[in-house]
Amino acid sequence: MRIAIGADHGGFDLKSKIIKYLKSKDYEVKDFGCYTPESCDYPKYGFLVAEAVGKKRFPRGILICKSGIGMSIVANKARGVRAALVYNIEDARSSREHNDANVIVFGSRSMNSYKVKKILDVWLSTRRLGGRHLRRVKQISDLEASQ
Repeated sequence: MRIAIGADHGGFDLKSKIIKYLKSKDYEVKDFGCYTPESCDYPKYGFLVAEAVGKKRFPRGILICKSGIGMSIVANKARGVRAALVYNIEDARSSREHNDANVIVFGSRSMNSYKVKKILDVWLSTRRLGGRHLRRVKQISDLEASQ
C-alpha cells in the first residue's frame, strides 16, 4: 500500500519514526514534509497530504502536529478526505469501519511512537463496513459534492 505522510515541526520526530516503521513493514511511503524540525506552518503540509489522498494518488495518509487538531481541520478541507484524529486502537478501528477514514491524524504531544505503531497496525489492516455505515459515508460525500 502507498501512504502519504506529513507533519509540521511539532510532529517531525514522530513522523521520522513512523516512516522508518512503515518501510520496515514494506509500505511505500511518500514524505510530503516538513523536512526539518524548524518552525513551520502546518496547513501547507496537511493540505499536500490530504490533496494527494483526495485525488486518489495515495489510498491512505498520515498527518502529525502537536495537538492533531490543526492537521485534522486542514485535511478535512480537501475534497474526498475523511480525516480522523485518533488516540487509541478502538477509535482507529472505528474510523475505518464506520467512517472509511482515509487519513489518520496524530497529536505528537499525547502520543509516543510505540502507541502510534500499534494504532497504525490496526488502522491500516481494518476494512470499512457496509450497510448503514456505507450509507452514511455516501451521505458525507454527497454533502461535500453539494458545496
